[in-house]
Amino acid sequence: MADVTRPRHPAARALGLMAVTVLGAWLGLLVLGTAHTPVGPMDTRMTLRPSLTGGTRIDVAPLGDLELNSHYAPLRLDVDVDRLDPVRSQALVDHPERFAGLQAEVTHDVTRGAIGLAFHSCLAVTCGAAGLSLAVHRRPRRALAAGGLALALLAASAGTAYATWNPKSVLEPKFSGLLSSAPSVVGNARNIVSEFHVYQEELARLVTNVTKLYDAASTLPAYQPDPTTIRVLHVSDIHLNPSSWRIIASLVTQYRINVIIDTGDTMDHGSAAENHFLDPVSTLGAPYVWVRGNHDSRTTQKYLTGRKHVIVLDNGKVTRVAGLRIAGVGDPQFTPDRSVVAAGDPAERTAGGRLADSLRTQRLAHAPVDIALAHNPAAVTEADGLVPLALAGHLHHREHTTLPQGTRLMVQGSTGGGGLRAVQNAKPAPVQASVLYLDRRTKRLQAWDEITLGGLGLSRAEVSRHLPRENQPGATPSPSPTPLSGPSAPSTRNPSGGTR
Repeated sequence: MADVTRPRHPAARALGLMAVTVLGAWLGLLVLGTAHTPVGPMDTRMTLRPSLTGGTRIDVAPLGDLELNSHYAPLRLDVDVDRLDPVRSQALVDHPERFAGLQAEVTHDVTRGAIGLAFHSCLAVTCGAAGLSLAVHRRPRRALAAGGLALALLAASAGTAYATWNPKSVLEPKFSGLLSSAPSVVGNARNIVSEFHVYQEELARLVTNVTKLYDAASTLPAYQPDPTTIRVLHVSDIHLNPSSWRIIASLVTQYRINVIIDTGDTMDHGSAAENHFLDPVSTLGAPYVWVRGNHDSRTTQKYLTGRKHVIVLDNGKVTRVAGLRIAGVGDPQFTPDRSVVAAGDPAERTAGGRLADSLRTQRLAHAPVDIALAHNPAAVTEADGLVPLALAGHLHHREHTTLPQGTRLMVQGSTGGGGLRAVQNAKPAPVQASVLYLDRRTKRLQAWDEITLGGLGLSRAEVSRHLPRENQPGATPSPSPTPLSGPSAPSTRNPSGGTR
């Protein structure tokens, strides 16, 4: 009997066609899907890449890269800055007045590049899918079907990207790369609230910043901090890590910091022998405001009190520094002392009550406080409704929340990467700090940069820009917290944790 080959099931043929189409389209994008586009004085390469999350990545070698949550689709837009064209950049240097028109030029170039990328991508997925199908099935009809299906998939992905397009994503970029480049690449804090333009204009401003970085002779205008903002560096939980002082000093220089706020646990055991570890705080280049943590003893506090450029806050004491009124309370517990049983959250809330009493007194005197400090979040939550912004540490990871009465609570991670105890972990703990931008007139938070460095043995930096919800485009600014007539309302959450 003759051997009769049974035809494959239609579903199997469809699956096979889909697999070949997707693989061929992906290979086509890799080989043919790149569009070389001059953007202002730079030469760039634009490419679409398969992705589970979408978004846009802008590679600014060797400085690092920017990630934007621009869209959600199975395609990611990669923009690689190849080089700064010497002729076009020299023209900008010779004629600085052209910077005024650079934004329009960049917008036009990006639009033209996007059109070219769309053409290259259509050609790439069609040729890739059709070519692979022809190689596998050796049937022209199936090759044409694969090419058409690839175009349909690309169109569907483009439609999804269009439907989920977020033009404001460029306002909150995430930078990964060299720490010294972060302020210039992420952008100036100037008008981060008021200047909300269309995506192309913001992208043009971003590219303009990159242009300034790339000039080898440093003749293009450099990054200048916004004089209308107060820049606060929030650090916490250094835990005797000596490298933290160098990191803090670098951030003070890079971001032109006005005041450093340390929410405690600078030490590990609080012994007098550790005190000389604190000597660099007077040389960091900005006033240093400090509250005691549960690993900082009274001996630690006494050593810091009176040192040059250092302000120690406790028992609700208020200070005015860099135009801000700041109040703080030290941690009531010293956990390295094993002879004393830890009193837990009740002691923290009692200390927070003293802080709240001080804040009420200041309000009655028509001198409201701008920032409240405590090491343990359980203590500073007692200030809810009495101050716009509260800072804490202790948890060794970041937390941001708006408390029931409207106070924004920002908990900092460990600026010491968990301290020397980090060597006991299989994976190094990250080093974390934040730069807060406050309006010089209203003293309200306008934006903040979260800075995360690799732990011991790692050197990569990530900087993410964030805007408060009330400062997002179209949002109505939230009203100022109103004074409470009685004791502060109890917190609905317990953010404290252990004896870190």
